[in-house]
This record gives sequence, C-alpha cells and structure tokens, in this order.
Amino acid sequence: MKSLLKYFDGYKKYLFLGPFFKLLEAIFELIVPLVTAKIIDTGIGNNDKDYIIKMGGVMILLGISGLAFALTCQFFAAKCAYGYATSLRKSLYKHINTLSHAEINKLGASTLITRLTNDTNAVQTGVNMGIRLATRSPFLIIGAVIMAVSIDLKLSLIPIGAAPIIAFIVYKVMSKSIPMYKQNQKRLDKVSLLTSENLEGTRVIRAFSRQKEEIDEFSSTSDDLSKHAVIVSKISAVLNPANFMILNLAAALIIWFGGIRVDTGSLTQGEITALINYMTQISLSLVVLANLIVFFNKAAAGANRITEIFNINSSLTDGKEDIVATGDTVLEFSDVSFRYPDASEESVSNISFTLKKGETLGIIGGTGSGKTTIANIIPRFFDVTSGEIKIYGKNIKEYKISSIRKMIASVPQKVSVISGTVAENIRMGNKSATDDEVIDALKTAQAYEFIEKLPDKINAPVLQGGKNFSGGQKQRLTIARAIAAKPEILILDDSTSALDMTTDLNLRRAIADLPENPVVIMISQRATSLKNADKILVLEDGKAVGFGTHDYLCENCEVYSEIVEIQKAGE
Repeated sequence: MKSLLKYFDGYKKYLFLGPFFKLLEAIFELIVPLVTAKIIDTGIGNNDKDYIIKMGGVMILLGISGLAFALTCQFFAAKCAYGYATSLRKSLYKHINTLSHAEINKLGASTLITRLTNDTNAVQTGVNMGIRLATRSPFLIIGAVIMAVSIDLKLSLIPIGAAPIIAFIVYKVMSKSIPMYKQNQKRLDKVSLLTSENLEGTRVIRAFSRQKEEIDEFSSTSDDLSKHAVIVSKISAVLNPANFMILNLAAALIIWFGGIRVDTGSLTQGEITALINYMTQISLSLVVLANLIVFFNKAAAGANRITEIFNINSSLTDGKEDIVATGDTVLEFSDVSFRYPDASEESVSNISFTLKKGETLGIIGGTGSGKTTIANIIPRFFDVTSGEIKIYGKNIKEYKISSIRKMIASVPQKVSVISGTVAENIRMGNKSATDDEVIDALKTAQAYEFIEKLPDKINAPVLQGGKNFSGGQKQRLTIARAIAAKPEILILDDSTSALDMTTDLNLRRAIADLPENPVVIMISQRATSLKNADKILVLEDGKAVGFGTHDYLCENCEVYSEIVEIQKAGE
C-alpha cells in the first residue's frame, strides 16, 4: 500500500488543507454548547433580550463560519481524492497495458476491470472520507470530553462512562456486519456475472429453450443476496437505537444528578445543557468513526488488490533498437518452440522457415495444431521458449516492442471492432490515414461494397461489438484496419472464415496487389485459400509435417493431401 502514496504528488497541499479546515469546523462546533449555556444562564435567566440577541448572533456567526469551513474542506477533499484516484487509475491502466498476454490471460479481463473501477473507487472514497472525518471525529471526541470535564468533573464521568459502552456496541455490530458485507459483495458479483452471461448468451439460451432454468437460477441467486442483505441490515439497525438508548439514559442521569447540583448552586441549567450536547457529540462521533473504519477497510482491501497488479511485471523485456529494413529476408524462424505458461507440453516445436519481402506463407493444420500460436509469437505477444525469431536478421528481442508492433498488423481469429465510426475503426493502426486511404483499405478488404450503401458511408456508426454488422462484414472491417496500417508483415489468422469463396478469392488477389508488397502470413482451414501461396506450412500437433508449394505438398505430404481430398469431397 505504501507504493500508492506517490500518487498524492500534486495533491499533498489538499491533503493537509482539508483536515485543517475540518479541524476549524470542529473547534467552532465545540464552542456552540458554551454559547448555548450562556444564553440560558445569562440571557434567559436574567430575561435579558439584548444579550439573547447578541449571543444568538454569535451562534449564527459560528454556524456560518462552520459551514464555510466544512464546504472548504469538502472542496479540498474532493480535489485530493478525485485527483489522486485519477492519477492512480491512469497509472494502473498504463501498467496493465505493459503486461504480456501471458499475465493478462492469467489474471482475467473481469478482474482487471474490477480493479480499475470498483477498487480505485473504494480507495477514492477512503481518501475522501479520511480527509473529511478522520480529523473531525477523534478531535470532537477528545475535545468534547475535555470541555465536559472543564464544566463539571463529576458529571463528566457520565458521558465519559457512556462512551466505552457505545464504543463496545459499535464494535460488536461492526465485527458482525463487516464480514457479512464482504460476503454480500461476492453474492452481488455472482448476480452481475449471471446477468452478463445471460445477456451475452441470450441467443444460445433461447436456442436451447433454457429461459426458465436461467430465470430460476437468477431468482435463486438474487433471493440469496436479498436474504443475507436483510440479515446484515437487521444487525446494523441495532446500532442507532442502542446508541440513542445509552445516550438518553446518560442524558437522564445528567439531568437527575445535575438537577441536584443546580439546587445546591454548584451548577447552572445552561451547563447541564452543554454537558448533554457534549455527550451527544461524543456518541455521534463514535458512530461516524465506526462508519469511517468501514470505509477504510474497503479502501485498504482495494489498495491491496491494486498493489497486487502493480507488483506483477511483464514477462517480456523490451529491446532498445528500432527496426531498420536491411536485406531481402524479412522474417525468419530458427528452430522455434513455444509452450504456454503452466502448459504440460509445447504448442509448437522446432519450426523453421524464412520469408522474403512480398512472399506469402500459408499455414494449415487441424484444430490445436499451433497455427494461432505462431500468429501470436511473431508480434511478440509471447516470447518463444527456445529458438529464435528474426526480423531483418536480428532477434526480435533486440527490437523495441513498439517498433515490432508498428511493422506488423495482425487480424486475429476473434473479430474485435470498437464503438464509433467505420473510419475511426480503420484508422486505429494509422491515425493519419486520409479518407481516400480509408476507402482504398476498405476496397482491398472487399468491404466498401456494403459501406458505400450506408447513409454516412465511412462515417457510419459502429455499435458496441459491431452489432450492426454481420460476422463476415466485421471480418472485412478488421482486415481493412490492418491493411490501412501499411504493415511490412500482415498476419491473417483464419480471418476469412466467414467469407464466401468468391469474396475470399477477390480479397487474396487484392492483397497480392498491395503497393507496400508486405510479407503475408495467411492461416486458414481452407486449402483453396492457400494454394497460391509461395510457401505452405503444414502443422500437426505443433510440429511441421510439411513445407512447400501446394503442388509439392499434394505429392509429398500425406496430411496436406488428405485435407485437400476431404475438402474436395465436401465441395
């Protein structure tokens, strides 16, 4: 948690000014009962209206000043808490983006989102409440005790004695309710998870007529949350009645014994009123302090979870050089093997090939043969277990990761488009792309035929997840996005699976005519999509079982020839 203190830089003055003004408010609040006592004893006791008006004005002035100090504290607290949380959130987001796919896959996207939102909000609330109340409540408790003792030592023992009883009640209630709140948060997480899964999988649920089962499961989970929420609310509901019972009993005792002391002339009616006010301040401050502890517990838990992410470093070490094109050989695999973290065996083993500028490599194989793995290790999403990947003759580990990603455009199996416009999606890889370049990329990807029919054309909206486009249309948009980046290496990881044969053929022809003449790595389940490639790599169980042209593999690679024959029979 100490490592998170650095994000207060630039906000430290608010961290001290906020409590300072809250302290001033508390001082004024402690003075009010004394003024009230003076009004009762001197003004009302002597029927002195002028004195009552004068001291009433003082009380109003104290109230206005206290309000001004409170608002000033609120302002500084908000500036500090929100500024701190913003810096923390930005830094956390930046750190997450430095992690490799291995760490992100291990942590899970949902956990990272929760820590970026809920946990940072909990820390923000903790800082805010700490500035506003951490100074005020303890000071009021201590100040009220001192003021009560200064009025009458014997009677002050009543509020001083009541304070530990109230503190004990607060402790017992909080010790029971805080763990239950944490458990309810987990139950709420489960409700959120079911909601998310049901909304995302609504088509599957309806296809298998599972609406009733899903509704029953959701109702059961919601009822469980509701039941335990009621239980913890009942426990928490004991707090205020119990405190006010102790408070009223203590007030009755003060009035009882204070009345006797008033009769003897050792105490005034106004001082009794002041003692009751100070006792009320003590009890209410204890309740506030208990709630503050809850906020601090939540903030501490959130801070620990955030620190866990900061303590995770990327398994990738960034290189120092920028890529400079030298020679004809663009990409080279030298006996490359890779194993995913915690996997029992290698995903690809001893893969070797070279690609020169303008060459196309086709990769084909069964499910789980390692095709996507090769697509992931070229842009250095993961580091190879053994062997070397070279770009222009140098190991890619010597290059800056940003330089590698700039020269490589990858279109993954899972289509991903962002909400915004078509043009904004296409410009993701090339912010400076003109409208004409965007249109050219769409034409190459065979996407312009449906984009030009839209009312706003390239400025047409793209809904979240691209829900206003079909699967094939989204695939073509992601291919256009990669082409617009003008990469030196273009990787298409089974990204034409939703296209018909004619569109697939036109796309391959258009990519072959690109003026940048990039190296193209095309992964596909269709042998027809790869037959014109310069080289074809055939994979089986992570190993290369064939490498060469389509005609060569048909004659010399049993696995490839079987794939071709099966697909011919299917056609």
